[in-house]
Order: sequence, then structure tokens, then C-alpha cells
Amino acid sequence: MQIDVPAGKDPIMYVWGELVPGIGPAAATLGTAVYEHSTLGLREFEAARLRIAQINGCLFCQDWRTERDGVTVEESFPDAVVDWRLTAAFDDRTRLAAEYAERFALDHHGLDDSFWMRFKAAYSDREIVELSMCLGSWLSFGRLNRVLGLDAACVLPSHLSSS
Repeated sequence: MQIDVPAGKDPIMYVWGELVPGIGPAAATLGTAVYEHSTLGLREFEAARLRIAQINGCLFCQDWRTERDGVTVEESFPDAVVDWRLTAAFDDRTRLAAEYAERFALDHHGLDDSFWMRFKAAYSDREIVELSMCLGSWLSFGRLNRVLGLDAACVLPSHLSSS
């Protein structure tokens, strides 16, 4: 971990809640809002979120599964996200969500008219803005957690041996 955390403090709670009190809690509120208030379908939401997590390399984010009313994506979903271009597991909207996430993170200048025509045919302006805000949140906060080593302080069981 790149941040010194006082003994007995939870690293995540310390960094996001105490270390920068004017920013951390507000950032945490945004991070929570994208989960609590998203109107996007679960598969689209998770395809975009997981693609950002894979790009960021955040261990915790890759292990996390969003749950809605007791439902999560299938166990094989993360592999399908890696293979978003070719997987038969995705419909057009889910594939576009993964593509947008990847391009948003790695080549936002390359979002050309052809992409926007396909995207706007499948998503409303409201959904595009919502997904863009979610992507911005995941990209920045997941990357912050990874860069500072916080993701290793809060990993789920499947990555414990990797940290």
C-alpha cells in the first residue's frame, strides 16, 4: 500500500472518509450513487463496470458483482467481458456498454461518428449520460484504489493469494 494508514484503521474507511475530509466523503457519495440510482440494465451496467475494472487492474473491482434484487450476472460473465467483441453471451446493448467502457478508458478521442450512430441507436441520451458518469466514477475511483494499493486491502476471497 502506498499510503500510511494508522494502526487499527481500516484502509478504505481511512482514505475515503478521514484522510481528505473535504473530498473523500463526497467522492464516496458519488461512488455509491452510481450503484443505488442507476437505471441501466444489470448486464449492461456490469459489462461496463467490469471492463473498467479489468483495464484498471483493481482486484476488488474485478471480484465485485453488483446485485439487484438478489440477482447477479453469471459466473462466466467476466470472461465474456474480456471477449466482448466475439462472445455470444451478450446482446447488442451489453456489447456496446463494454465497447464504450473500453474506448472511454483507452481511446476517448477515437469515439467516431460510426460509434455514436450505433450507440445512439441502442441507448437514449439519458442512458448515455448515466453510463458516462458511471464510467467516470469507476475509472477514477478504481484506478485510485489500484494505484494506492487500496484494492489489495479490500480484496474478495478469489484474489487473496494475488495480493
